[in-house]
Amino acid sequence: MIRKLLPLAFVALSATLHAQPTEKPVLHGSHWMAITGKPLAATAGARIFQQGGNAVDAACAMLAATCTMWDVLSWGGETQALIYHPKLKKVIGINALGVAPTGATAAYFKSKGMNFPPQYGPLAAVTPGTPGGLCTMLAEYGTMSLKQVLAPAMELSEGYPIEAQTANSMERDKERIKGWPYSKAIFLTHPGEKREAPEAGEIFRQADLLQTLQRMVEAEQAALKKGKNRKEAIYAAYDRFYRGDIAKEFVRGCQEQGGLITMEDLANWKVLTEEPLHTNYKGIEVYKLSQWTQGPMLLQSLNMLEKMDLKAMGFNSARYIHTLYQVMSKAFADRDFYYGDPYFPPAEPIQGLLSKEYAAKRAAEINWDKNDPLVKPGDPYPFEGKENPYRELLQQWPGKPSGNNSNQGELAISEKYLENVWLGTTSVEAADKEGWVVSITPSGGWLPACVAGKTGVGMSQRMQSFVTDTALNPFNVVEPGKRPRVTLTPTLAMKDGKPYLSFAVQGGDTQDQNLLQFFLNVVEFGMNVQEAVEAPNINTYQYWLSLGDEDRKPRPGQILLHASTPAYIRKELSRMGYQLRFENKTSGPTNAIFFDWKHGSFWGGSSNYGEDYGIGW
Repeated sequence: MIRKLLPLAFVALSATLHAQPTEKPVLHGSHWMAITGKPLAATAGARIFQQGGNAVDAACAMLAATCTMWDVLSWGGETQALIYHPKLKKVIGINALGVAPTGATAAYFKSKGMNFPPQYGPLAAVTPGTPGGLCTMLAEYGTMSLKQVLAPAMELSEGYPIEAQTANSMERDKERIKGWPYSKAIFLTHPGEKREAPEAGEIFRQADLLQTLQRMVEAEQAALKKGKNRKEAIYAAYDRFYRGDIAKEFVRGCQEQGGLITMEDLANWKVLTEEPLHTNYKGIEVYKLSQWTQGPMLLQSLNMLEKMDLKAMGFNSARYIHTLYQVMSKAFADRDFYYGDPYFPPAEPIQGLLSKEYAAKRAAEINWDKNDPLVKPGDPYPFEGKENPYRELLQQWPGKPSGNNSNQGELAISEKYLENVWLGTTSVEAADKEGWVVSITPSGGWLPACVAGKTGVGMSQRMQSFVTDTALNPFNVVEPGKRPRVTLTPTLAMKDGKPYLSFAVQGGDTQDQNLLQFFLNVVEFGMNVQEAVEAPNINTYQYWLSLGDEDRKPRPGQILLHASTPAYIRKELSRMGYQLRFENKTSGPTNAIFFDWKHGSFWGGSSNYGEDYGIGW
């Protein structure tokens, strides 16, 4: 009898595998979709949706939860967001990135023997941006109170069962954490024992952070009692964080540990609402935040790729991989030299950088036979009708590694280097049936974080993304009040005047590499969102690192391929001058939503590794 049933079992298994070709199923929903970096945080978004909130409300709840759970970020970090406003029918950019504090100058860091601001500690901190970003998004585009939206995060701060990934990060970095008294008190819950950090599943409590969140809610509720409206009350909480008793304790704790942030720095900082940049790729409008992020790098890449027949090359063929590598190398070189804070002079030539004519010129320079290890920034100024004021710097640009260029192996890729390449963040994706769409890539204040006093708030480490040498990038030299050029880069795509894709990914300099390939997977190769987030990627290291210690130099020709790459493609890429590395993981976890207008539904995708998670209804 058992033998007779076996063929039927195999038929059923075959049908199941055919019905679900991906390791994780596609998420489907028609009312709302909530996806982020932790299952509990996705649940926080679902709770808000179930209470009647819109996608902005839910996104803010997920943002608060991920910060509270130290999902490679904390409350003292920065928030970058794109929001589709269905009533205005436009995409809105949110710039909640902190600024360099008083005294943070290139001369200051050079006097300490640093070529870049430090990777960790109080001197790595820009002013906190996430509390202000959350309050601004909620006040301007949400429907609920701060009390409602912060409720899940406040429950988490009272105590939640911590995951192994976060707990092990605390244990791994405990020697550094011990140098900061407020961090030590929070993260090392078993001082003196062999394992000093929490164990997986242990209830992790954050009394100081809970008090900070309670104070913000108290400010909101007091304002409501005085007759203020919902928006005004939320901004009262904003003010308490940046100008009130929370700010005073944050500054005290920061300066006690050697940081530079002042009360004036916090009071003068503000969230900026912006017009995002965009380009049209074969009828699809792709939106990114402006040149204070690396987002335009993806737009430049699409402009170069638009006239190429990528589908005919074949997915992840040697020709396709070589094309992506060369295009990304050129876009990264432009990023490394020209991107910076648009609110500080000099003005970046972003119009020229994003012009189709400039893209055509850059694409025409590609060597189709082998890798070019000497790719440099181009000159976009003529495409704005201007002359390049940095021509001399450009000619001498230190974009190539030192030494004999034929000996690329002299700059090896160490584990430390890879850690700096992949330094994580999280992402938040939300959409609802009313048409609101939110894509956020928040970060900063990740473990090992230096906590500012009794606030429970980990300080950002984003100062390290500045440079101190004008020759490397004249637009991104550190100075007080300025925002560093960051890697953080959410994406929205529109088609036929409607949302088409919302997507973002974890990682540092890998983000727009991964997002570019995700987008092409869907648009050029017809993958659904889950197939696209699971598909093998390539990664280039031919750029200057945005994060890390002093070793930021490019690794020309070094390429990361998926372990499944066939031998004949490996051989061809080696012949073209690439040095190959292989991993089973070739992308940070990507989260995405596809808008199915034919059926009036959402398709959600979340990578098949990591802890990212989505819920739809």
